[in-house]
Amino acid sequence: MRASRAIALLLLLQTRRAMTATELAAELDVSERTVQRDVAALVEAGVPVYAERGRGGGYRLLDGYRTRLTGLERAEAEVLHLAGLPGPLRDMGLAGPALAARLKVAAALGDAPAAATRRFHLDAPAWFRDAEPPPLLAEVSRAVWEDRILHGRYAARGGARDRRLEPYGLILKAGQWYVAARSPSGRIGSYRVDRFETAEGGDERFERDPEFDLADYWTTASREFARAMLRERAVVRLSPLAVENLAIWLEPTAASDALATASAPDAGGWVTVTLPIETWDIGYFELLRLGPEAEVLAPPDFRARLSAATHRAAALYT
Repeated sequence: MRASRAIALLLLLQTRRAMTATELAAELDVSERTVQRDVAALVEAGVPVYAERGRGGGYRLLDGYRTRLTGLERAEAEVLHLAGLPGPLRDMGLAGPALAARLKVAAALGDAPAAATRRFHLDAPAWFRDAEPPPLLAEVSRAVWEDRILHGRYAARGGARDRRLEPYGLILKAGQWYVAARSPSGRIGSYRVDRFETAEGGDERFERDPEFDLADYWTTASREFARAMLRERAVVRLSPLAVENLAIWLEPTAASDALATASAPDAGGWVTVTLPIETWDIGYFELLRLGPEAEVLAPPDFRARLSAATHRAAALYT
């Protein structure tokens, strides 16, 4: 481990020209004392590292020195395309290979990777959420990357039970982690990683279906899941403004299915749609968000509930 860390230190210095012991310790997740020992080991091996004291000082490489230790290992190459996702990589236990891969690319390409980093950053979690990574994410991730059979106890709606799964891929959706996995029945389904009470990738490996495409699977599965949750139907008139913004104001699948049923616009541009909603309570709050841009026509009791709410709101502003 010390040799790989020393190489990472060397590549950091080559890429960033000068770094303090504190900065190096933070990047490598070690103590400053460990950094000092690693620098001493590099010097003993003939690497021209020297220290500058005072303000703006730190460790530097002799001008013109460049290492040729930039060959990517398998684990580093596998995570290279995820290098812009530092948080998720750390959660999956892949921060080490990702750092090594980024440093080797930086050493080979100079400032190009830094330029890309300055221009693109992905913040995966949804707004107003501080999502903690599931405790067993690293173990599930290891099974995914190594094509190992995943044995675990999974808590579903019907209760917790033991599972034997072939984990095909991980999905991060708005801060929530899922694993797409094949069950013994042969069906591939989605499992929330935070619902695993235990998870262990054993020694047994599985043969991955070469035709499986994770992105295509998730597109279809997420739409089917959303539609399965939308059990009720309401008939609603929508203003032109509501039609234009429905996919922003409501769940996108519900909005898409509703607009597919739209009638021809009337003289004012309003259309009538059949809107799928999850429950009447959820639909109540969703339709309140649309305010005067939507009118519920049916069912009658749902219309009466929205009518009473709008009259109460009007009274507050009278």
